[in-house]
Amino acid sequence: MPLDLDWVASVQANTSAIERRAASLGGRRTVKKDYQAAWLLKAVSLIDLTTLSGDDTPGRVQRLCAKARQPVSAETLHALGMDGLTVGAVCVYHDMVATAVRALEGTEIPVAAVSTGFPAGLSPWHLRVQEIRESVAAGAREIDIVISRRHVLTQNWQALYGEMREMRDACGEAHVKAILATGELGTLRNVARASLICMMAGADFIKTSTGKEGVNATLPVTLTMIRCIRDYQERTGIKVGYKPAGGIAKAKDALLYLALMKDELGDDWLYPDLFRFGASSLLGDIERQLDHHLTGHYSAANRHAMG
Repeated sequence: MPLDLDWVASVQANTSAIERRAASLGGRRTVKKDYQAAWLLKAVSLIDLTTLSGDDTPGRVQRLCAKARQPVSAETLHALGMDGLTVGAVCVYHDMVATAVRALEGTEIPVAAVSTGFPAGLSPWHLRVQEIRESVAAGAREIDIVISRRHVLTQNWQALYGEMREMRDACGEAHVKAILATGELGTLRNVARASLICMMAGADFIKTSTGKEGVNATLPVTLTMIRCIRDYQERTGIKVGYKPAGGIAKAKDALLYLALMKDELGDDWLYPDLFRFGASSLLGDIERQLDHHLTGHYSAANRHAMG
């Protein structure tokens, strides 16, 4: 849609109220026993299993893709009646896209590529756009782009909108997730306005973080962003997805995020087309909790390695 600066200017964020709402969630939304196991299995299906390290190798990516195909032991899934469960996607750097696509051949698991000078987003503009095109050509079905934080910090909304529109166009048929790097935007109001502009410019998802910032996904930031999604959907009829990334390592944290999504946006946002977790270590803790549910004992963490 066209950039609506009047709408952007009207967006505010009541920080103290947002923080109170987020802080109250843990005491009001808890699930136990079979219900907890069901929610944790739901969380597994929403994970973007990720490796974004400078020492990534084809072997590591292949092992990660094997984990994506079989995220929880076959015995555990069979006991819980969830044979065939997979994660939502595998997320890698551009150089590893072709490797991941080959490793996931025969499945419906999409490959997501981080792009546009990830994580800082400060490489030359034409190279950022070309990186998107090359990742799509290599087989990536989802592109996680990073915005230029300076446009938000200087309130240059037209520049942010134009940048996002061009990146959306470069993605073609691939879904685009706009990474806001919320830990570097200063205020929740900036987070809300940047969220809105990225949605106006065609983002399929808005995402909190690269995972490389000092502060990544938090519940207050999540509440701010998903209320922008709700407002956008109410005004335009368009549903935009949400992806918290970085710092979500425990099963109990995943349950809080799922409860918040259900409360604020409803059941539609509990499926991979509209919600993802950007995480890897989270899967290991979920596996341990599922083992405990079945056996009454916690297994050692090293039994649940990523590959």
